[in-house]
Parts: sequence; C-alpha cells; structure tokens
Amino acid sequence: MVADFSRTLALLRQEKGISQRQAASDLGVSQALLSHYENGVREPGLSFVVRVADYYGVSCDYMLGRTMSREGNAISAEEVPDVSEEKGNVLRGSAMALLSKKLIVNSSALLLDIVAKSDSRTLTTEVSNYLFLAIYKACRFVYMMDTGNRDDAFPIPSVYFSELCDSEMKLCEHRLREYAVAEMSGKGGESRRPDLSLETLQRDYPTLAPSMLSVLHSVSEKISRNYQKN
Repeated sequence: MVADFSRTLALLRQEKGISQRQAASDLGVSQALLSHYENGVREPGLSFVVRVADYYGVSCDYMLGRTMSREGNAISAEEVPDVSEEKGNVLRGSAMALLSKKLIVNSSALLLDIVAKSDSRTLTTEVSNYLFLAIYKACRFVYMMDTGNRDDAFPIPSVYFSELCDSEMKLCEHRLREYAVAEMSGKGGESRRPDLSLETLQRDYPTLAPSMLSVLHSVSEKISRNYQKN
C-alpha cells in the first residue's frame, strides 16, 4: 500500500502539471520530505494523507488504495452481480457475438487476475479504467445509433465523448508506460511484477488462456495487415 500511495502521489502531481517544489510549498512540507513520500522512503501520517487528498481533489480511500474511484464511491466486488453463469442468461444473436463475449469475458478476467497478483493499486486502477473507457465509448456509439435515445441521458454530449474518452485513455497509457518503465528500471517499489508469460498462462490459466491467446493473435494479425498496407 505504501508503494502504491507513493506512486499515486507522484502521478497526481505530474497530472496537475506542477513541480515538486510547488506541491511541497502548497502542502506545507519541505521538498525533501515530499520527495521521500513520493519515492516511498518515508510513510506519511494520516494528517498528510487528508491534506494531500483535499489538495488533489480525491478521496483518502483512493490515496490509500481502498477504492479505484477518485471520489471514493466505488462498490465492492461482492456487490457486483456475476451474470455469466446465471440460469437463462443466453446471449441472443449470432455465433460471432457469442464467441466475442466469451473471448472478452475470459481475457479480461485473466488479465485482471494477473494484475491483481502484483498487489499494485496503480496498475489495477489504470488497467481497469482503460477497459471501462473502452466499454463506455463503444456503448455510447451503440446508444447514439437509435435516434429515439436522448442525448442528455449522459452528462457528456455525443459530440464530445469520443475525443474525451481518447484523452482519458491516453492518460491511462501514459501512467501504464511510466509504471512499466519504473518496473523495468527496478524502481517499482514493493509490488510484484505481473507475469504474463506463455508458460504462466498455460500453467495457471488452462481454461482462460486460449481466449487470451486468441485475442492477442487476432489483434496482432489485424494490426500487421493495416501496417503493411501503409
């Protein structure tokens, strides 16, 4: 949790676009102490956690890794219904739709399980948010196909949501890239590196691995074809 707090503290400052000196001044601590907090050298007290949460406009639970929601209003895993095995839960449509559902559900479950094993809230948050944004964007496109649907059902107008989703996804990619660089350079803190090797997939996920490998192969083929055309 300390490693995640430190990384989140640094990422929030970078996201705000301010220097470490400025943030330290605003938070009423020395730059050296803030540097220690951001690098996980020292563990902050509760009063600093409250102060920094107010400063960056997030919840203390978010800073401490108790929720992936910045506002602290996330529901627990136990509250989310699992409809994949409900009786009578039949996906209507073509065989392609059924296959796509299985590939997406299985691959997402495998990826999130591997990410969770790293014990990194930052990694779990960014991967989850990236998937949420992709689902939201696709859902909005499908929603707007019915001219009878009201645009004001969403707080973001249809003319803006796609670009805003792209921007948020780029931020997720930036944070994931920073996380990866930190891990590769040995500065990843106490979290464990996620193991997505072929050996691990086949050994630990014999049921889900074929779906993940199928998705990776399919997307790789599509990207390669488009790349060769250009």
